[in-house]
Amino acid sequence: MKNIPKEVKEVISKLNSKGFKAYAVGGCVRDFLRGAEPKDWDIATNAKPEEIKKIFPKSFYENSFFTVTVKTKSKNPILKEIEITTFREEAKYTDKRHPDQIKFAKTLKEDLKRRDFSVNAMALELKDNGKWEVIDLFSGQEDLKNKVIKTVGDAEERFKEDALRLMRAVRFAATLGFSIEKKTSESIQKNAGLLRVISKERIRDELMKIITTERAADGIELLRKLGLLKHIVPELEEGYGVGQNKHHVYECYEHNLLSLKYAVKKNFNKYVRLASLFHDIAKPRVKAGKGSESTFYGHEIVGARMTAQILQRLKFSNKDIEKIVRLVRYHLFYYNVGEVSEASVRRLVRQVGIENMEELLEVRMADRIGSGVPKAEPYKLRHLKYIIEKVSQDPISAKMLKVNGGDVMKILKTKPGPKVGQVLDILLGEVLDDPKNNKKEFLLKKVKALAELSEKKLQDLAEKGKTGRAKLETKRDEMTKKKYWVT
Repeated sequence: MKNIPKEVKEVISKLNSKGFKAYAVGGCVRDFLRGAEPKDWDIATNAKPEEIKKIFPKSFYENSFFTVTVKTKSKNPILKEIEITTFREEAKYTDKRHPDQIKFAKTLKEDLKRRDFSVNAMALELKDNGKWEVIDLFSGQEDLKNKVIKTVGDAEERFKEDALRLMRAVRFAATLGFSIEKKTSESIQKNAGLLRVISKERIRDELMKIITTERAADGIELLRKLGLLKHIVPELEEGYGVGQNKHHVYECYEHNLLSLKYAVKKNFNKYVRLASLFHDIAKPRVKAGKGSESTFYGHEIVGARMTAQILQRLKFSNKDIEKIVRLVRYHLFYYNVGEVSEASVRRLVRQVGIENMEELLEVRMADRIGSGVPKAEPYKLRHLKYIIEKVSQDPISAKMLKVNGGDVMKILKTKPGPKVGQVLDILLGEVLDDPKNNKKEFLLKKVKALAELSEKKLQDLAEKGKTGRAKLETKRDEMTKKKYWVT
Protein backbone atom coordinates (compact mmCIF):
# COMPACT_ATOMS: atom_id res chain seq x y z
CA MET A 1 0.00 0.00 0.00
CA LYS A 2 2.54 2.51 -1.17
CA ASN A 3 0.07 4.89 -2.77
CA ILE A 4 -1.67 6.18 0.33
CA PRO A 5 -1.07 9.96 0.31
CA LYS A 6 1.62 11.25 2.61
CA GLU A 7 -0.81 13.87 3.95
CA VAL A 8 -3.09 11.09 5.26
CA LYS A 9 -0.15 9.22 6.75
CA GLU A 10 1.11 12.40 8.46
CA VAL A 11 -2.28 13.16 10.06
CA ILE A 12 -2.72 9.60 11.33
CA SER A 13 0.90 9.42 12.54
CA LYS A 14 0.48 12.66 14.48
CA LEU A 15 -2.67 11.40 16.21
CA ASN A 16 -0.98 8.08 17.01
CA SER A 17 2.09 9.86 18.42
CA LYS A 18 -0.17 11.67 20.91
CA GLY A 19 -1.50 8.34 22.20
CA PHE A 20 -4.71 8.19 20.15
CA LYS A 21 -6.01 5.57 17.73
CA ALA A 22 -6.67 6.80 14.19
CA TYR A 23 -7.73 5.10 10.94
CA ALA A 24 -8.64 5.97 7.36
CA VAL A 25 -12.29 4.92 7.01
CA GLY A 26 -15.29 4.72 4.72
CA GLY A 27 -15.53 5.44 1.01
CA CYS A 28 -11.86 6.36 0.63
CA VAL A 29 -10.85 2.86 1.78
CA ARG A 30 -13.37 1.28 -0.60
CA ASP A 31 -12.09 3.27 -3.58
CA PHE A 32 -8.44 2.78 -2.65
CA LEU A 33 -8.84 -1.00 -2.43
CA ARG A 34 -10.56 -1.18 -5.81
CA GLY A 35 -7.83 0.88 -7.46
CA ALA A 36 -9.79 4.11 -7.89
CA GLU A 37 -8.68 7.51 -6.65
CA PRO A 38 -10.72 8.51 -3.59
CA LYS A 39 -12.65 11.78 -3.87
CA ASP A 40 -11.66 12.60 -0.30
CA TRP A 41 -9.96 11.01 2.70
CA ASP A 42 -11.76 10.64 6.03
CA ILE A 43 -10.15 9.69 9.31
CA ALA A 44 -11.83 8.27 12.42
CA THR A 45 -10.22 8.50 15.87
CA ASN A 46 -10.90 8.07 19.57
CA ALA A 47 -9.61 11.62 20.14
CA LYS A 48 -12.31 14.15 21.06
CA PRO A 49 -12.80 17.24 18.85
CA GLU A 50 -11.13 19.51 21.43
CA GLU A 51 -8.12 17.16 21.57
CA ILE A 52 -7.88 17.07 17.77
CA LYS A 53 -7.90 20.87 17.62
CA LYS A 54 -5.01 21.05 20.09
CA ILE A 55 -2.95 18.69 17.92
CA PHE A 56 -3.86 20.53 14.71
CA PRO A 57 -4.12 24.28 15.42
CA LYS A 58 -4.90 24.98 11.74
CA SER A 59 -8.28 23.27 11.87
CA PHE A 60 -11.92 24.20 12.37
CA TYR A 61 -14.90 22.54 14.06
CA GLU A 62 -18.29 23.90 13.05
CA ASN A 63 -20.73 20.99 13.12
CA SER A 64 -22.59 18.60 15.38
CA PHE A 65 -21.06 15.42 13.97
CA PHE A 66 -17.78 15.47 15.93
CA THR A 67 -15.90 16.28 12.73
CA VAL A 68 -12.80 18.50 12.72
CA THR A 69 -11.44 19.68 9.37
CA VAL A 70 -7.65 19.84 9.22
CA LYS A 71 -5.93 22.03 6.66
CA THR A 72 -2.80 20.65 5.00
CA LYS A 73 -0.24 22.24 2.71
CA SER A 74 -1.03 19.80 -0.10
CA LYS A 75 -1.25 21.05 -3.69
CA ASN A 76 -3.80 18.32 -4.42
CA PRO A 77 -7.32 19.83 -4.01
CA ILE A 78 -8.56 16.49 -2.64
CA LEU A 79 -6.00 16.60 0.17
CA LYS A 80 -6.01 20.29 1.08
CA GLU A 81 -8.53 19.49 3.78
CA ILE A 82 -8.83 16.18 5.66
CA GLU A 83 -11.81 15.49 7.91
CA ILE A 84 -11.18 13.80 11.26
CA THR A 85 -14.24 12.46 13.09
CA THR A 86 -14.38 11.10 16.61
CA PHE A 87 -15.64 7.50 16.88
CA ARG A 88 -19.39 7.71 17.29
CA GLU A 89 -22.42 5.57 17.80
CA GLU A 90 -25.97 6.49 16.97
CA ALA A 91 -29.12 5.90 18.96
CA LYS A 92 -32.60 5.22 17.58
CA TYR A 93 -33.86 6.93 14.40
CA THR A 94 -37.42 7.81 15.40
CA ASP A 95 -38.05 9.85 12.23
CA LYS A 96 -36.22 7.43 9.85
CA ARG A 97 -33.99 10.34 8.89
CA HIS A 98 -31.84 11.52 11.76
CA PRO A 99 -30.46 9.73 14.81
CA ASP A 100 -32.19 10.84 18.00
CA GLN A 101 -28.77 11.24 19.54
CA ILE A 102 -25.15 11.01 18.40
CA LYS A 103 -22.73 9.85 21.06
CA PHE A 104 -19.01 9.28 21.29
CA ALA A 105 -17.98 5.68 20.86
CA LYS A 106 -14.94 4.08 22.46
CA THR A 107 -13.85 1.69 19.73
CA LEU A 108 -13.46 1.50 15.97
CA LYS A 109 -15.82 -1.49 15.89
CA GLU A 110 -18.64 0.56 17.40
CA ASP A 111 -18.03 3.24 14.78
CA LEU A 112 -17.94 0.87 11.81
CA LYS A 113 -21.03 -1.12 12.73
CA ARG A 114 -23.23 2.00 12.43
CA ARG A 115 -22.27 2.47 8.75
CA ASP A 116 -24.55 1.64 5.82
CA PHE A 117 -22.88 -0.93 3.57
CA SER A 118 -20.06 -3.41 4.07
CA VAL A 119 -17.89 -1.87 1.33
CA ASN A 120 -18.11 1.45 3.19
CA ALA A 121 -17.32 -0.07 6.60
CA MET A 122 -13.62 -0.86 6.25
CA ALA A 123 -10.64 0.92 7.76
CA LEU A 124 -6.91 1.26 7.17
CA GLU A 125 -4.58 1.11 10.16
CA LEU A 126 -1.00 2.40 10.12
CA LYS A 127 1.10 -0.12 12.04
CA ASP A 128 4.22 0.66 14.07
CA ASN A 129 6.41 -0.76 11.28
CA GLY A 130 5.03 1.83 8.85
CA LYS A 131 2.89 -0.68 6.95
CA TRP A 132 -0.86 -0.42 6.42
CA GLU A 133 -3.36 -3.07 7.43
CA VAL A 134 -6.98 -3.43 6.33
CA ILE A 135 -9.51 -3.77 9.15
CA ASP A 136 -12.55 -5.52 7.75
CA LEU A 137 -15.15 -6.60 10.32
CA PHE A 138 -18.10 -7.06 7.96
CA SER A 139 -16.69 -8.89 4.90
CA GLY A 140 -16.31 -5.66 2.92
CA GLN A 141 -13.31 -6.96 0.94
CA GLU A 142 -15.21 -10.06 -0.13
CA ASP A 143 -18.20 -7.95 -1.22
CA LEU A 144 -15.85 -5.59 -3.02
CA LYS A 145 -14.31 -8.54 -4.86
CA ASN A 146 -17.74 -9.96 -5.73
CA LYS A 147 -19.05 -6.49 -6.66
CA VAL A 148 -21.95 -6.64 -4.23
CA ILE A 149 -23.71 -3.96 -2.19
CA LYS A 150 -24.77 -5.40 1.18
CA THR A 151 -25.83 -3.69 4.39
CA VAL A 152 -23.78 -3.83 7.57
CA GLY A 153 -25.71 -6.16 9.86
CA ASP A 154 -29.49 -6.35 9.56
CA ALA A 155 -30.82 -4.65 6.43
CA GLU A 156 -34.16 -3.79 8.04
CA GLU A 157 -32.43 -1.91 10.84
CA ARG A 158 -30.09 -0.02 8.50
CA PHE A 159 -32.92 1.21 6.26
CA LYS A 160 -35.22 2.08 9.15
CA GLU A 161 -32.38 4.09 10.69
CA ASP A 162 -32.07 6.27 7.59
CA ALA A 163 -34.44 5.62 4.70
CA LEU A 164 -32.22 7.54 2.27
CA ARG A 165 -29.98 4.47 2.35
CA LEU A 166 -32.58 2.86 0.10
CA MET A 167 -31.50 5.22 -2.67
CA ARG A 168 -27.84 5.17 -1.63
CA ALA A 169 -27.76 1.42 -2.27
CA VAL A 170 -28.93 2.05 -5.84
CA ARG A 171 -26.51 4.92 -6.27
CA PHE A 172 -23.52 2.84 -5.17
CA ALA A 173 -24.64 -0.05 -7.38
CA ALA A 174 -24.92 2.30 -10.37
CA THR A 175 -21.72 4.21 -9.65
CA LEU A 176 -19.59 1.13 -8.99
CA GLY A 177 -21.28 -1.22 -11.44
CA PHE A 178 -22.21 -3.60 -8.59
CA SER A 179 -25.28 -5.73 -7.90
CA ILE A 180 -27.33 -5.52 -4.70
CA GLU A 181 -27.23 -8.57 -2.42
CA LYS A 182 -30.51 -10.56 -2.29
CA LYS A 183 -31.52 -9.83 1.34
CA THR A 184 -30.57 -6.17 0.94
CA SER A 185 -32.58 -5.98 -2.28
CA GLU A 186 -35.62 -7.64 -0.69
CA SER A 187 -35.45 -5.24 2.24
CA ILE A 188 -35.32 -2.25 -0.12
CA GLN A 189 -38.48 -3.43 -1.86
CA LYS A 190 -40.20 -4.04 1.47
CA ASN A 191 -39.29 -0.63 2.87
CA ALA A 192 -39.51 1.50 -0.30
CA GLY A 193 -42.39 3.50 1.15
CA LEU A 194 -40.10 4.89 3.86
CA LEU A 195 -38.79 7.35 1.25
CA ARG A 196 -41.95 9.37 1.90
CA VAL A 197 -40.50 10.66 5.18
CA ILE A 198 -37.21 11.80 3.62
CA SER A 199 -36.84 15.47 2.74
CA LYS A 200 -37.23 16.27 -0.94
CA GLU A 201 -33.86 18.03 -0.93
CA ARG A 202 -32.04 14.86 0.18
CA ILE A 203 -33.92 12.78 -2.41
CA ARG A 204 -33.05 15.34 -5.12
CA ASP A 205 -29.36 15.26 -4.22
CA GLU A 206 -29.26 11.46 -4.26
CA LEU A 207 -31.15 11.35 -7.58
CA MET A 208 -28.67 13.76 -9.14
CA LYS A 209 -25.77 11.62 -7.98
CA ILE A 210 -27.39 8.76 -9.91
CA ILE A 211 -28.11 10.95 -12.96
CA THR A 212 -24.47 12.07 -13.14
CA THR A 213 -22.99 8.55 -13.00
CA GLU A 214 -21.82 6.68 -16.09
CA ARG A 215 -24.61 4.15 -15.49
CA ALA A 216 -27.42 6.63 -14.90
CA ALA A 217 -29.96 4.71 -17.00
CA ASP A 218 -29.17 1.49 -15.12
CA GLY A 219 -29.63 3.39 -11.87
CA ILE A 220 -33.07 4.70 -12.88
CA GLU A 221 -34.15 1.22 -13.98
CA LEU A 222 -32.94 -0.25 -10.68
CA LEU A 223 -34.97 2.38 -8.81
CA ARG A 224 -38.01 1.17 -10.76
CA LYS A 225 -37.35 -2.54 -10.21
CA LEU A 226 -36.92 -2.03 -6.47
CA GLY A 227 -40.13 -0.03 -6.15
CA LEU A 228 -38.40 3.26 -5.35
CA LEU A 229 -39.08 5.23 -8.54
CA LYS A 230 -42.81 5.51 -7.82
CA HIS A 231 -41.91 7.40 -4.63
CA ILE A 232 -39.49 9.73 -6.44
CA VAL A 233 -40.75 10.39 -9.99
CA PRO A 234 -43.96 8.35 -10.39
CA GLU A 235 -44.70 10.25 -13.62
CA LEU A 236 -41.74 8.56 -15.27
CA GLU A 237 -42.99 5.11 -14.38
CA GLU A 238 -46.33 5.87 -16.06
CA GLY A 239 -44.58 5.25 -19.38
CA TYR A 240 -43.61 1.66 -18.49
CA GLY A 241 -45.25 -0.74 -20.94
CA VAL A 242 -46.89 2.10 -22.92
CA GLY A 243 -46.33 1.56 -26.63
CA GLN A 244 -45.68 4.30 -29.17
CA ASN A 245 -46.26 4.57 -32.91
CA LYS A 246 -44.53 3.65 -36.14
CA HIS A 247 -41.88 6.31 -35.58
CA HIS A 248 -40.59 4.64 -32.43
CA VAL A 249 -39.08 1.21 -31.84
CA TYR A 250 -39.32 1.35 -28.03
CA GLU A 251 -42.04 1.89 -25.43
CA CYS A 252 -42.25 5.30 -23.72
CA TYR A 253 -40.33 4.47 -20.56
CA GLU A 254 -37.61 2.55 -22.38
CA HIS A 255 -37.28 5.33 -24.94
CA ASN A 256 -36.74 7.92 -22.18
CA LEU A 257 -34.17 5.65 -20.55
CA LEU A 258 -32.27 5.08 -23.80
CA SER A 259 -32.27 8.82 -24.46
CA LEU A 260 -30.68 9.36 -21.05
CA LYS A 261 -28.18 6.60 -21.79
CA TYR A 262 -27.02 8.38 -24.95
CA ALA A 263 -26.80 11.73 -23.11
CA VAL A 264 -24.52 10.05 -20.57
CA LYS A 265 -22.46 8.35 -23.28
CA LYS A 266 -21.79 11.75 -24.88
CA ASN A 267 -21.07 13.28 -21.46
CA PHE A 268 -23.84 15.86 -21.85
CA ASN A 269 -24.48 18.02 -18.79
CA LYS A 270 -27.09 17.47 -16.06
CA TYR A 271 -29.67 19.69 -17.79
CA VAL A 272 -29.55 17.65 -20.99
CA ARG A 273 -29.60 14.39 -19.04
CA LEU A 274 -32.73 15.35 -17.11
CA ALA A 275 -34.43 16.83 -20.19
CA SER A 276 -33.62 13.65 -22.15
CA LEU A 277 -35.14 11.56 -19.37
CA PHE A 278 -38.27 13.73 -19.11
CA HIS A 279 -38.77 14.92 -22.69
CA ASP A 280 -41.56 12.40 -23.49
CA ILE A 281 -42.86 12.02 -19.95
CA ALA A 282 -46.34 13.23 -20.91
CA LYS A 283 -46.93 10.73 -23.74
CA PRO A 284 -48.90 8.23 -21.62
CA ARG A 285 -51.30 11.02 -20.57
CA VAL A 286 -51.95 12.43 -24.03
CA LYS A 287 -51.89 9.20 -26.03
CA ALA A 288 -54.74 8.79 -28.50
CA GLY A 289 -55.39 5.76 -30.68
CA LYS A 290 -53.74 2.37 -30.65
CA GLY A 291 -50.82 0.60 -32.22
CA SER A 292 -48.62 2.10 -34.92
CA GLU A 293 -51.06 4.93 -35.63
CA SER A 294 -51.10 6.30 -32.08
CA THR A 295 -50.72 10.04 -31.64
CA PHE A 296 -49.31 12.16 -28.80
CA TYR A 297 -50.43 15.66 -29.71
CA GLY A 298 -49.23 18.37 -27.37
CA HIS A 299 -47.02 16.04 -25.33
CA GLU A 300 -44.17 18.56 -25.35
CA ILE A 301 -46.43 21.24 -23.78
CA VAL A 302 -47.95 18.92 -21.18
CA GLY A 303 -44.50 17.40 -20.61
CA ALA A 304 -43.00 20.82 -19.90
CA ARG A 305 -45.73 21.43 -17.33
CA MET A 306 -45.18 18.01 -15.72
CA THR A 307 -41.41 18.53 -15.66
CA ALA A 308 -41.86 21.85 -13.87
CA GLN A 309 -44.06 20.16 -11.25
CA ILE A 310 -41.55 17.32 -10.74
CA LEU A 311 -38.59 19.66 -10.36
CA GLN A 312 -40.49 22.00 -8.05
CA ARG A 313 -41.52 19.05 -5.90
CA LEU A 314 -37.89 17.95 -5.64
CA LYS A 315 -36.80 21.48 -4.70
CA PHE A 316 -34.62 22.22 -7.73
CA SER A 317 -33.52 25.83 -8.12
CA ASN A 318 -35.67 28.16 -10.23
CA LYS A 319 -32.75 28.56 -12.63
CA ASP A 320 -32.46 24.81 -13.19
CA ILE A 321 -36.22 24.40 -13.53
CA GLU A 322 -36.50 27.15 -16.15
CA LYS A 323 -33.73 25.69 -18.28
CA ILE A 324 -34.82 22.04 -18.15
CA VAL A 325 -38.48 22.90 -18.73
CA ARG A 326 -37.55 24.96 -21.78
CA LEU A 327 -35.55 22.06 -23.23
CA VAL A 328 -38.51 19.72 -22.77
CA ARG A 329 -40.99 22.26 -24.16
CA TYR A 330 -39.11 22.84 -27.42
CA HIS A 331 -37.51 19.43 -28.00
CA LEU A 332 -40.03 18.74 -30.79
CA PHE A 333 -38.97 21.66 -33.00
CA TYR A 334 -39.37 21.07 -36.74
CA TYR A 335 -36.59 21.68 -39.22
CA ASN A 336 -36.01 20.58 -42.78
CA VAL A 337 -33.44 22.12 -45.13
CA GLY A 338 -35.21 24.44 -47.57
CA GLU A 339 -38.57 24.20 -45.76
CA VAL A 340 -37.97 26.33 -42.68
CA SER A 341 -37.03 29.98 -43.11
CA GLU A 342 -34.30 31.86 -41.29
CA ALA A 343 -37.07 33.92 -39.69
CA SER A 344 -38.54 30.75 -38.16
CA VAL A 345 -35.14 29.74 -36.80
CA ARG A 346 -34.77 33.24 -35.37
CA ARG A 347 -38.09 32.81 -33.55
CA LEU A 348 -36.96 29.43 -32.16
CA VAL A 349 -33.72 30.99 -30.91
CA ARG A 350 -35.71 33.79 -29.22
CA GLN A 351 -38.07 31.29 -27.57
CA VAL A 352 -35.39 28.90 -26.35
CA GLY A 353 -32.59 31.41 -25.74
CA ILE A 354 -29.34 31.34 -27.68
CA GLU A 355 -27.58 30.16 -24.51
CA ASN A 356 -29.78 27.01 -24.52
CA MET A 357 -29.66 26.12 -28.22
CA GLU A 358 -26.68 23.78 -28.08
CA GLU A 359 -28.30 21.84 -25.24
CA LEU A 360 -31.62 21.70 -27.10
CA LEU A 361 -29.86 20.13 -30.08
CA GLU A 362 -28.19 17.64 -27.73
CA VAL A 363 -31.62 16.66 -26.37
CA ARG A 364 -32.79 16.13 -29.95
CA MET A 365 -29.76 13.91 -30.61
CA ALA A 366 -30.49 11.86 -27.48
CA ASP A 367 -34.15 11.63 -28.55
CA ARG A 368 -33.13 10.32 -31.99
CA ILE A 369 -30.85 7.59 -30.64
CA GLY A 370 -33.44 6.71 -28.00
CA SER A 371 -35.93 6.21 -30.85
CA GLY A 372 -33.74 3.57 -32.47
CA VAL A 373 -32.38 5.58 -35.41
CA PRO A 374 -28.72 4.93 -36.26
CA LYS A 375 -27.49 8.51 -36.60
CA ALA A 376 -27.67 11.17 -33.88
CA GLU A 377 -26.71 14.15 -36.03
CA PRO A 378 -27.98 13.91 -39.62
CA TYR A 379 -27.28 16.53 -42.28
CA LYS A 380 -30.41 18.55 -41.48
CA LEU A 381 -29.37 18.91 -37.83
CA ARG A 382 -25.91 20.11 -38.85
CA HIS A 383 -27.57 22.52 -41.29
CA LEU A 384 -29.78 23.83 -38.49
CA LYS A 385 -26.67 24.46 -36.37
CA TYR A 386 -25.29 26.49 -39.27
CA ILE A 387 -28.50 28.54 -39.59
CA ILE A 388 -28.64 29.12 -35.82
CA GLU A 389 -25.12 30.49 -35.78
CA LYS A 390 -25.81 32.52 -38.91
CA VAL A 391 -28.93 34.23 -37.50
CA SER A 392 -27.26 34.72 -34.13
CA GLN A 393 -24.20 36.51 -35.49
CA ASP A 394 -24.02 40.24 -35.04
CA PRO A 395 -24.73 41.92 -38.37
CA ILE A 396 -21.80 43.65 -40.00
CA SER A 397 -23.06 47.21 -39.88
CA ALA A 398 -22.27 50.75 -38.81
CA LYS A 399 -23.68 49.90 -35.38
CA MET A 400 -20.33 48.23 -34.68
CA LEU A 401 -18.53 51.57 -34.88
CA LYS A 402 -17.46 53.66 -31.90
CA VAL A 403 -19.04 56.68 -33.56
CA ASN A 404 -22.58 57.17 -34.83
CA GLY A 405 -24.53 59.26 -37.33
CA GLY A 406 -24.92 62.06 -34.79
CA ASP A 407 -21.14 62.37 -34.46
CA VAL A 408 -20.78 62.52 -38.24
CA MET A 409 -23.52 65.13 -38.68
CA LYS A 410 -21.96 67.31 -36.01
CA ILE A 411 -18.58 67.38 -37.77
CA LEU A 412 -20.03 67.70 -41.27
CA LYS A 413 -22.52 70.30 -40.02
CA THR A 414 -25.24 68.63 -42.02
CA LYS A 415 -28.64 66.96 -41.56
CA PRO A 416 -29.52 63.26 -42.07
CA GLY A 417 -28.95 62.25 -45.68
CA PRO A 418 -26.97 60.02 -48.09
CA LYS A 419 -23.68 61.75 -47.24
CA VAL A 420 -23.85 60.61 -43.60
CA GLY A 421 -24.44 57.01 -44.69
CA GLN A 422 -21.53 57.18 -47.15
CA VAL A 423 -19.15 58.38 -44.43
CA LEU A 424 -20.25 55.60 -42.08
CA ASP A 425 -19.75 53.01 -44.87
CA ILE A 426 -16.21 54.32 -45.39
CA LEU A 427 -15.46 54.22 -41.66
CA LEU A 428 -16.81 50.68 -41.45
CA GLY A 429 -14.50 49.65 -44.28
CA GLU A 430 -11.55 51.10 -42.35
CA VAL A 431 -12.48 49.10 -39.26
CA LEU A 432 -13.07 45.88 -41.18
CA ASP A 433 -9.60 46.23 -42.72
CA ASP A 434 -8.09 46.80 -39.28
CA PRO A 435 -10.27 46.37 -36.15
CA LYS A 436 -7.74 48.44 -34.18
CA ASN A 437 -9.07 51.47 -36.01
CA ASN A 438 -12.38 51.22 -34.16
CA LYS A 439 -11.49 53.98 -31.72
CA LYS A 440 -13.57 57.12 -31.36
CA GLU A 441 -10.62 59.51 -31.56
CA PHE A 442 -9.29 57.92 -34.77
CA LEU A 443 -12.72 57.77 -36.44
CA LEU A 444 -13.61 61.39 -35.64
CA LYS A 445 -10.28 62.47 -37.12
CA LYS A 446 -11.11 60.39 -40.22
CA VAL A 447 -14.53 62.09 -40.52
CA LYS A 448 -12.86 65.51 -40.54
CA ALA A 449 -10.57 64.35 -43.37
CA LEU A 450 -13.52 62.96 -45.36
CA ALA A 451 -15.35 66.27 -45.03
CA GLU A 452 -12.77 67.77 -47.38
CA LEU A 453 -13.42 65.25 -50.17
CA SER A 454 -15.67 65.75 -53.20
CA GLU A 455 -19.05 64.11 -53.46
CA LYS A 456 -17.79 61.78 -56.22
CA LYS A 457 -14.79 60.68 -54.15
CA LEU A 458 -17.03 59.97 -51.14
CA GLN A 459 -19.33 57.87 -53.31
CA ASP A 460 -16.42 55.82 -54.67
CA LEU A 461 -14.96 55.19 -51.21
CA ALA A 462 -18.40 54.28 -49.84
CA GLU A 463 -18.93 51.72 -52.62
CA LYS A 464 -15.51 50.27 -51.88
CA GLY A 465 -16.50 49.96 -48.21
CA LYS A 466 -19.77 48.17 -49.13
CA THR A 467 -17.90 45.74 -51.38
CA GLY A 468 -15.46 44.93 -48.57
CA ARG A 469 -18.35 44.31 -46.19
CA ALA A 470 -20.08 41.99 -48.69
CA LYS A 471 -16.87 39.99 -49.16
CA LEU A 472 -16.44 39.64 -45.41
CA GLU A 473 -20.03 38.50 -44.94
CA THR A 474 -19.57 35.90 -47.68
CA LYS A 475 -16.32 34.69 -46.12
CA ARG A 476 -17.90 34.45 -42.68
CA ASP A 477 -20.81 32.47 -44.09
CA GLU A 478 -18.48 30.09 -45.92
CA MET A 479 -16.49 29.50 -42.74
CA THR A 480 -19.67 28.80 -40.76
CA LYS A 481 -20.84 26.34 -43.43
CA LYS A 482 -17.48 24.59 -43.36
CA LYS A 483 -17.69 24.36 -39.56
CA TYR A 484 -20.88 22.29 -39.81
CA TRP A 485 -20.02 20.43 -43.04
CA VAL A 486 -22.93 21.87 -44.96
CA THR A 487 -23.23 23.21 -48.49
